Amino acid sequence: MASHLPRRRFLRRALAGTLVLPALPSLAGDNAAAAADRIVSQSPRRFVAIGNLLGFQRSHLFPEKAGKDFELTELLQPLADNRGRITVYRGLDHGIKGGHFAVHTFLSGVLHHESKHRPDGNVTVDQFIADAVGDQTRFASLTVGSEGGIHGGCQLSWTRSGVRVPPITGPSALFEKLFVGESPAVRERYAAANQLQGSILDAMVADARDLANRVNHEDRAKLDEYLSSVRDVEKRLQARITWANKPKPSAPMERPSDRNTAQDLPILYDLIALALQTDSTRVATLEIGGSFLPQDLGIEKSHHGLSHHGNDPEAVTQLITLEKYQIEHFSRFLSRLASTADGDSNLLESTAVLFGSGMGDANSHKNDDLPIIMAGAGYGAGEFRQLEPQRNRVPLCNLFLDIVQRLGIEADSFGTSTGTFS
Repeated sequence: MASHLPRRRFLRRALAGTLVLPALPSLAGDNAAAAADRIVSQSPRRFVAIGNLLGFQRSHLFPEKAGKDFELTELLQPLADNRGRITVYRGLDHGIKGGHFAVHTFLSGVLHHESKHRPDGNVTVDQFIADAVGDQTRFASLTVGSEGGIHGGCQLSWTRSGVRVPPITGPSALFEKLFVGESPAVRERYAAANQLQGSILDAMVADARDLANRVNHEDRAKLDEYLSSVRDVEKRLQARITWANKPKPSAPMERPSDRNTAQDLPILYDLIALALQTDSTRVATLEIGGSFLPQDLGIEKSHHGLSHHGNDPEAVTQLITLEKYQIEHFSRFLSRLASTADGDSNLLESTAVLFGSGMGDANSHKNDDLPIIMAGAGYGAGEFRQLEPQRNRVPLCNLFLDIVQRLGIEADSFGTSTGTFS
């Protein structure tokens, strides 16, 4: 048996840390992190998150009056047609600091360096949901964003093992992923890769079974959790094999060309809507990153430069122009979902849509009081909800837990949640 261990260790390394045997105190030589998957149910509903890396001007976004009679501020005016379909939240955040280096926590609530000993690491809510429902569609999730801009590109989505989910970087690549079938040679390579991963999983299971004969009762429970994670990967692998043999949906539009992040934004929204409509995925994220090009809006400075406006009136005016453009196309996306039939209702009614940022104020590098707008799936109450964090701070992860539960996923916590948002 010992002669097979080097091969198994090689195969485990080939899986790039996706699954690692848990640390078992009764076997002091084994030193790996444990991770248990708490998702046990699946849901036909959908989730989309849109994040802006540099936030929004809160004084021009948040209304003064809470409730359904809230005023349409300058930045909410583009949402006038969808006023009754949105809920604006103020007072939610993750209670952390770090400026640009904490924006990656937007959908997780957890800083990288604090995630090592957490059961779910710094998994983001989109990937948490994708782990539960992803095997029901061709793509477990779609992560869309730019690799350009500040601090290394798109930071919106993270797996349980702390791995950044690399984004699809433009309309052309997203269109190809959704509608263009692979060549026979590519399908052959995918089949070989699937076969290799199957061998890796077989070796990992064999390793775990070997250990099961040499550990105590407590460690055996940890191994059971590990094997449960392996079975989840096996399920996703089987789903990938199944979808590889099914044709992709017909393209309803010509293949778009990549221009720049400002001109590409409406096309990316259209393609995400088509991905939901064709049930190619039920989970998607879109990050509007630091490489967003305001020059297409008649603005000469960079988005990042404008965000550090120092309260200069001209810079603030230009920044609001840029942010209104982003919110205008978010509103257009909501309208498209609302006008797309989905059974007896429409796509917006079955899709929880989150819009916001992990940055509260880029000018002062603050990550508190985050701009949050929700729509769809019961969240479109047509109101402004203002919390008072100075009295009793409500973590943003409480809202994420509510989203997860409304999607039919059994979970009693998410990230830094202290309960379900009410």
